[in-house]
Amino acid sequence: MSVAPEPVHDLYMTSQAITAKGIQGRLINPALIEHARQRRLSFENRLADRITSFSGSMQFVYLHAIWFTVWIASGVERYPYGLLTMIVSLEAIFLSTFVMISQNRADEKREVIANQEWQTVQVEDKQNQELLDLSHQILELTKAVHAIAAGHPKDAAESQETDDGVTTATTQRDHGRREDAGAGD
Repeated sequence: MSVAPEPVHDLYMTSQAITAKGIQGRLINPALIEHARQRRLSFENRLADRITSFSGSMQFVYLHAIWFTVWIASGVERYPYGLLTMIVSLEAIFLSTFVMISQNRADEKREVIANQEWQTVQVEDKQNQELLDLSHQILELTKAVHAIAAGHPKDAAESQETDDGVTTATTQRDHGRREDAGAGD
């Protein structure tokens, strides 16, 4: 008998829901998992995350619809409902703060992902440069092998090491031309 996964509305709601496989089978960036773990260490962050998660749900809307209906229908106060208006205004002030906290949290997540992607790009760029260097070395060696295979010993490559330690191939013919040019001086 399989158990349905617990619905998770927010990345930070439960630590059990966050795994390497992700929430409800979706893959999650490992940097975000670590960010969520760090964020859960603070009580204030956990509280803000839960309030934001609840206030952004339909349960919050239903609760308020029931509350306003009961308030007005039971005659707690008469029209124009000054106390209700004041309570709702204070609630709106606090909720707007939690919305800003939520936006800051989303910005932090984007920054975590951007930093990880930048590090990945840097590693890939270094690897690409190494591959290009290897490709150039392979090309030079291939030319030397073709010259030897074609039976042109004059064109056979002899390896020389340059100042930066990279092996390059120059043909004996080119080497001989350099010596001839030096002798004519």
